[in-house]
Amino acid sequence: MLKALFSSNTRIKLLNTFLLNTEEEFFIRELTRKLDEQINSIRRELDNLKKIGLLRSKVRNRKKYYYVNKEFVIFEELRDILIKASSNDEQLARKIAKMGNVDFMLLSGLFIGKESAVDLLIVGDVDKDKLKNYLLKSSNDKKDVKFTIISKKDFLYRLECKDKFVYDMIRNLKNIIVVNKLKKELDRYI
Repeated sequence: MLKALFSSNTRIKLLNTFLLNTEEEFFIRELTRKLDEQINSIRRELDNLKKIGLLRSKVRNRKKYYYVNKEFVIFEELRDILIKASSNDEQLARKIAKMGNVDFMLLSGLFIGKESAVDLLIVGDVDKDKLKNYLLKSSNDKKDVKFTIISKKDFLYRLECKDKFVYDMIRNLKNIIVVNKLKKELDRYI
């Protein structure tokens, strides 16, 4: 199965497209334009991914649309690998940390490909305007990045009060913690 998944550059582009956009459907010509690949190459790789069960297809308006099979045996794991491989989490964390004093930073939402109240949670003191400008420049084709900045004092108070927002963000195993200078405090409350 792994050989079938990672054997060509076109297939890797297709995996990225489908696994990072799980709610979308694509037709062949759309994929050739989007991925800048030959139609025969796209068609062959779509057939291969369909044979192993990762993709499904349906015909609508005389076009064959392909979409990801969320019931595929290693769907979640494969998606997590691609999200981590395509993400520049460490570079992002370093850039943002230079904008102020960051005690804790968590990536969610757009960064992990899941719906979330916020995409970026920062505990500390960061220049909001610099952060907003940086996120606009670095987000490329992504939507606006929703972020929340909380002071260390407020964050610890919210932990103590078992604030639903903070607890949901921290307990979600899909979220990625990229900076954590509050490990002792977090261990005490969670």
